[in-house]
Amino acid sequence: MARSTGQYQVISLRDEPVRAFVPFPLPPTAPELVVEARIAALLTEAEAAVRELNLAASLVPSSDWFLYGFVRKEAVLTSQVEGTQATLQDVLAFEATQQSDRPEDVREVCNYVEAITYARGQLADPAGLPLSTRLLCAVHRILMQGARGADKQPGEIRRSQNWIGGTRPGNARFVPPPPGEVGPALGALEQWIHGDDPLPPLIRAGLAHVQFETIHPFLDGNGRIGRMLVALLVEHWGLLDQPLLCLSVAIRQWQREYYNRLSAVRTEGDWEGWTEFFLDCVRIAAREGVSVARELNALRQRDRDRLLRESSATVAAIRLFELLPEHPMVTAQRVAELLRTTAPTARKAIELLVRLGILNETTGRERDRVYAYREYLQILAGDA
Repeated sequence: MARSTGQYQVISLRDEPVRAFVPFPLPPTAPELVVEARIAALLTEAEAAVRELNLAASLVPSSDWFLYGFVRKEAVLTSQVEGTQATLQDVLAFEATQQSDRPEDVREVCNYVEAITYARGQLADPAGLPLSTRLLCAVHRILMQGARGADKQPGEIRRSQNWIGGTRPGNARFVPPPPGEVGPALGALEQWIHGDDPLPPLIRAGLAHVQFETIHPFLDGNGRIGRMLVALLVEHWGLLDQPLLCLSVAIRQWQREYYNRLSAVRTEGDWEGWTEFFLDCVRIAAREGVSVARELNALRQRDRDRLLRESSATVAAIRLFELLPEHPMVTAQRVAELLRTTAPTARKAIELLVRLGILNETTGRERDRVYAYREYLQILAGDA
């Protein structure tokens, strides 16, 4: 189903003519995107999977520890799509010790966590920023702070031309809109997000992602902000109570097709192909989230029962165990701080959990040891 999704402007850049693509405002037109047959079936499956994920989150003992793990997993995976090497364990170890062998990569992931936390806080606050260009700029500033790209106008809409792929604009894979078109394009996207388009919310989230990626409003970090936008929209439109959809689980697995589908929207007007791909990614990510939630809950209940049956279990050890889902990597000093207790009491609590096989020492050192709830992390992380 061919349609035009934008128009090209020929600009002069580096002394050569370049065709920059300016997208038409959403929704797709001429023809409209119609939810029929295969898209309708995929939408039903994706919506059901998202509802199941929301239910799984409501059944865990604490939504805070569920959110803690899933937000960090998505932060790691969305950063890996952009080429960072940090793993989930790298990030959690840094949070426990403030030390890392990959400081730049870890900083990028931690910035994502801080950025989405800020965005959610603003959206939840009646006096906060709405889902808007202003909010995305504020989020971008946080994402870029102290990381690669910190010198590329963090928090500001670009004032110069960028491009994707290739060694120069003339042989680039894609050239986004000229700077003068970025503001109006973002304004139109914001208006559409807050409008009353009758398309189902999941489909709208997918369309918004493509539009943001096509506008490419920042000099760096567009991919991560664009995927974060999906998480914010899914929560904002009431499909999930928290940003628990690790969409990058599927996107990273099919990364080549992800970029091809984005490109096909621009070159062929193939919104249908993108929508099918996006809904499939949502379904896969949500189902994986449900599976992980169930496994984590079962592990936590099993280990809690083992600990409570232990005759030498102390109040401090039980309290430490209850904190592990939000602090799955700890040091003795950190445990003392969390429990507000003495160093000897903290060490005894750790030693008991180590003896039961719940915690494992990760460094092999005599001093400055780091302990991990390893089995929990293996389930949560997968290959993140």
